[in-house]
Amino acid sequence: MSKQTSQHLIDQLDSLLEHERKALVSGDLAQLTEIVPRKEVLIDNLNALDQLERSVLEQTQTKLERNQLLLNSALAGIQAVAGRMAELRKAREGLDVYDETGRKTRYGMMATAKLEKRA
Repeated sequence: MSKQTSQHLIDQLDSLLEHERKALVSGDLAQLTEIVPRKEVLIDNLNALDQLERSVLEQTQTKLERNQLLLNSALAGIQAVAGRMAELRKAREGLDVYDETGRKTRYGMMATAKLEKRA
């Protein structure tokens, strides 16, 4: 592959990484379903090159690492929300308490309360 072709691949990946960063920062995680496969293809194509100078990829590597940190943060946020939702679901089912002897007692919630709307 020519140097011009390798630079074209790097430029495409660089542009895609910027697009990915914007999607992550804005919370538009649905865009990742189209970005990730394209990114994988570009990285595979770059890996297939016989010779590629490391200095050419330093900025791209920095962007890859930055986006990975953003992805990890997004995942941690999603996991925190999922955990909180599970806690709320469990709380709706009832409350577990322990008496002075250490016996566990479950207090179930009554049928779902309906909210009456008044004018």
